[in-house]
Amino acid sequence: MSTLLPKPPNPDDKPNADAPKSTGVFFPNADLDEIAKHFIGNNTRFRENIIIPKMYGAVQIKTNEEKLVEAAFESCAFKSLMSCVLGYGLGAAIGLFSSSVNPNIADPLAGEKQQTAREIFREMRQATHSYGKNFAVIGAVFAAVECVIESKRGVSDWKNGTYAGAVTGGLIGLRAGVKAGIFGAAGFAAFSTVIDYYMRHR
Repeated sequence: MSTLLPKPPNPDDKPNADAPKSTGVFFPNADLDEIAKHFIGNNTRFRENIIIPKMYGAVQIKTNEEKLVEAAFESCAFKSLMSCVLGYGLGAAIGLFSSSVNPNIADPLAGEKQQTAREIFREMRQATHSYGKNFAVIGAVFAAVECVIESKRGVSDWKNGTYAGAVTGGLIGLRAGVKAGIFGAAGFAAFSTVIDYYMRHR
């Protein structure tokens, strides 16, 4: 019984044109393409091992949580809230200082009734709260307007503080009339410009 052996390939035979050609991702050769895939990897998936050259020191890639926290701290709402709190603290300190420097003391020779310690502390508390509330409103309005202007303009320069000061001063001065609003806008804008120039060029 004879055994059929496979026919050896003839070097003169041409490859069949209808046969499918193996095309790889990186190389036409299948073996080289598998090696390239092994070392390079899939270029469509997210790479966790991104290599960034150290040009100016260590490079730290921020996580999504760090980006969310940073975005929350840079939001206009957070800036306005922080300015409101800091403004209240500054105003309370100024009010406490002014009430302690110039207390309302009665004259005993004129027959006026002497104030008790409780009444003096009550007046100090009222003055402190009044100053703190005014400074808190000014700080919150100024920070909110400046943040909105900076977001719309897309530029961080001295003009943002000037515009925000003009709007804040105008809104505060409008309670006393149009003329007071104009003077308040001009004064607050000039004050904001001077402070911003000093903070940027000191």
